[in-house]
Amino acid sequence: MKAKDESALRLLMDDYGDMLLRTACLLLKDRQSAEEAVQDTFIQAYAKMSQLQDPERLKAWLIRIVVNRCRMKQRTWSWRNIFPSGGSELQANDNAGFTAGAEELFMVEWHNVRLAESMRNLDYVYRECLTLYYFHEMNIREISEQINISENTIKSRLARGRALLKKMLEKEGHFL
Repeated sequence: MKAKDESALRLLMDDYGDMLLRTACLLLKDRQSAEEAVQDTFIQAYAKMSQLQDPERLKAWLIRIVVNRCRMKQRTWSWRNIFPSGGSELQANDNAGFTAGAEELFMVEWHNVRLAESMRNLDYVYRECLTLYYFHEMNIREISEQINISENTIKSRLARGRALLKKMLEKEGHFL
């Protein structure tokens, strides 16, 4: 990548593209904006690859870039504020689970859709922390470094985000 090899960029996109897109979708609530954020992430990563000191931290570095791109998109006014999207949904391409029954697969997908919808209804600051903590399995210190906020703030955002999410799911009757 540091030699600006285009095939290395393609490999990077293949390895991390889906993960970054899921992250951006959870944060932005709009697939088209998420795709733009991921595209911007790869462009910036390609242009600034020489700044990456530790190749072992590539994943964390890409997540930081996509989170920052998502924040920037949240702050930027767009025509989408006038013409909201037509209910774009997160779609998980899950080819696993062929052994499970159709009813079981339906229930799992139904719960996942409800959880994703509830996550999208949270404020951005809570979505950001919950996404990094649960979907990227980062610890509080890593999240703090990622988004440049104190660990205590991360802890409180996680607690408030969980409480709000639980309240939403209980209100809708989707939480046992």
